[in-house]
Amino acid sequence: MTLTLVGLGPGHIDDLSRRAWRALETASTVYLRTERHPCVPDLPAGPAYQSFDAIYERVSDFAQVYATIVDEVMAAARSGPVVYAVPGDPLVGEATVTLLLERARAESLPVDVINGISFIEPTLAALGVDALDGLQVIDALAVAAAHHPPINPEFPALLGQVYSRQVASDVKLTLMNQYPDGFPVTLIHGAGTPDAVVETLPLHEIDHNAQIAHLTALYVPALGPLTSFEAVQEIVAHLRAPEGCPWDRKQTHQSLRQYLLEETYEVLEAIDADDPVELSEELGDLLLQIALHAQIAAEYGEFTMADVNRALSQKMIRRHPHVWGDVSVNGTDEVVSNWEAIKKQEHAQKGVKRESRLDGVPKDLPALLQAYRYQQKAAKVGFDWPSMEPVAAKVREELDELLTATDADHRAEEMGDLLFVLANWARWLEIEPETALRAANAKFARRFRYIEAAVAASGKAMETYPLAELDALWDEAKATGL
Repeated sequence: MTLTLVGLGPGHIDDLSRRAWRALETASTVYLRTERHPCVPDLPAGPAYQSFDAIYERVSDFAQVYATIVDEVMAAARSGPVVYAVPGDPLVGEATVTLLLERARAESLPVDVINGISFIEPTLAALGVDALDGLQVIDALAVAAAHHPPINPEFPALLGQVYSRQVASDVKLTLMNQYPDGFPVTLIHGAGTPDAVVETLPLHEIDHNAQIAHLTALYVPALGPLTSFEAVQEIVAHLRAPEGCPWDRKQTHQSLRQYLLEETYEVLEAIDADDPVELSEELGDLLLQIALHAQIAAEYGEFTMADVNRALSQKMIRRHPHVWGDVSVNGTDEVVSNWEAIKKQEHAQKGVKRESRLDGVPKDLPALLQAYRYQQKAAKVGFDWPSMEPVAAKVREELDELLTATDADHRAEEMGDLLFVLANWARWLEIEPETALRAANAKFARRFRYIEAAVAASGKAMETYPLAELDALWDEAKATGL
């Protein structure tokens, strides 16, 4: 008993190898994954040909289609020699072949693979592209099912099995998460056949193409140099190398701490300014800090960026069972509740025991945000006011205590108490106090700059302006919407 897997080539009968021809003409029965292949009418006349096209028409789920084909081929192979023929090469984009090889190994069934020319070689010829120039070969169905393309944009990609306009539409939507809508891509129809057609068009138009069929592939050129995360990692690794930059080589996790904080605040500033151009730049600066820390860790054998990516991805999947599992949720409150419960389980599994529920709040948070988080944590276990009215009363109480404080130390303490209860009042009002105060600071800065500009235009020194006139300018700024 032997299972022979034959590649039929890209389409033209002249591309079928002599070894494949002999295997076909000496077989009693040849199982074809599909008859929809240009060379099928010209195959040797001796054997009986049996295709699985009816399964594709009967079953909508591809995984089930492949499983059914594999079951039937394996059943036949247990009774005697079997030849199973597929388009192209058996090991390029053939899910049934992969499954058959696994099953054959498990059952100790001998397998003979007769290679064929895949869709790749004639496609490269039609494009005039060298595969060794970093070409990535990907199943279009995997891209269609994804939300972000699994493609390094610095290098070209060839997507096989773009067999319908629906697949092209799904592929387009995924690719547009990384490539511009008008990015020029190329559709290749029937590569390796006399009717091959090559068309270059904007990405957003590919699913409008009427020629898309079962022999269509999509070529996505490189987006350009320095567009990938790998490029960032290469630059950072070069900076840290012996021939790199003395300043970068000198840095440690601790020495970079201040820059991580500064870049984070600059990102926040760009967000508050609603400036996407600035935000893009500042996110890059923040990413540099992450890449530097990962590179330093890699050099000391602590961890690599791959470890960071894997841990983050696993955590997101674990903590979103309503997305990657069978958990149902009703609203964001249940999402947060599940998140905290899963987080607690993770800590228990790692042997992490926190002495206090407040231990999860970073000690270096800005004080107002830290107060807000502390009170969120306390409220989750019932340590909270029953309603908002007592919170407002507490604000008034703390204000009175501040006003009656008799010395500097006492006033500082009462001011802290007042700010703390104000953070709690903000929580009851569903206002994040740090963001609210930041917005108030920005508003003050806009109006004060308006006053400064008006005073400068008058040619007078600001210190000589009466307070009443400065107040009038403030009201002007306010009236303009600043």
